[in-house]
Amino acid sequence: MKRLFAWLAVLVVGVGVLAAAVAYAWLHRAMPLATPAVEYSVEPGTSPRAVAQGWVDAGVRVPAWALYEWFRWSGDARRIRAGTYQIDAGTTPAGLLAKMVSGDEVLMTVRFIEGWTLRQVRAELARTEGLRPVAAAMSDAELMAALGAPGTPAEGRFFPDTYAFSKGTSDLAVLRRAHRAMQRHLEQAWAERTPDTPLRSADELLILASIVEKETGQPAERGLVAGVFVNRLRLGMLLQTDPTVIYGLGEAFDGNLRKRDLLTDGPFNTYTRPGLPPTPIALPSRASLMAAVQPDVTRALYFVARGDGTSVFSETLAEHNRAVNRYQRGR
Repeated sequence: MKRLFAWLAVLVVGVGVLAAAVAYAWLHRAMPLATPAVEYSVEPGTSPRAVAQGWVDAGVRVPAWALYEWFRWSGDARRIRAGTYQIDAGTTPAGLLAKMVSGDEVLMTVRFIEGWTLRQVRAELARTEGLRPVAAAMSDAELMAALGAPGTPAEGRFFPDTYAFSKGTSDLAVLRRAHRAMQRHLEQAWAERTPDTPLRSADELLILASIVEKETGQPAERGLVAGVFVNRLRLGMLLQTDPTVIYGLGEAFDGNLRKRDLLTDGPFNTYTRPGLPPTPIALPSRASLMAAVQPDVTRALYFVARGDGTSVFSETLAEHNRAVNRYQRGR
């Protein structure tokens, strides 16, 4: 009888070892997939059993009960994080669970370009897949209130950059990150302003930087462009910059800026009104923010585009008129 129990014990141990070996091999064997890549979104509150079934429904060709038992046996079933995940050929059951426990989500991106208006930002968000529209239904005023800045003009308040997000993230969450990024860069730039700047606040810095962004054809000329506008502000001269007039025209602008547009007074017409316009006109880059607070030292008061992306800078109106005749009128 003792010998029988001994043999049974050996058999049980052997079966256990064999089962462990089979389980180990299965956990580290690539799972067959219905497609080269399989994506699945784990919603908050989804049970481990439903997660296992969800992967099978999405295209993982293994028994759902086996995945669930692995999740449960591992002790990490309750550590699975909500999110959107993607697996490729070669992913094992062990790798799948590790991905969900670590929150290794598949991320999408949206990019805001320097010089864009808020209208262009909103349009980009609307056509970006994977974003949940929340801010899309808000007015600009409602948007800024939702971001904790009620009464603040929305234009220019979002930093141009590439933002990664997981599928199902709201457009408001992306805008919140871009808003905080602009606040951070704006505060840093304002802290580094030259002592003699004519700008009176960080808001004025943001406005001037947006103009510099729209007026600069070559990155190397940002400092000179800023220097011209700073000189004009110091002297009380009109800024006379076309981008502000174009911005003021809004959707009425058809691509052709006419003389009557320059003569028609409005809050953004810097040909008729002194000083800075009431709000930024675009998203300024960090380089434009820094150029506005640390402009090149120059005596230039004018500049005109050559037509190749660069500009000619002049100290006097006579020099400027000659440059205009040469590069704009072909005389």
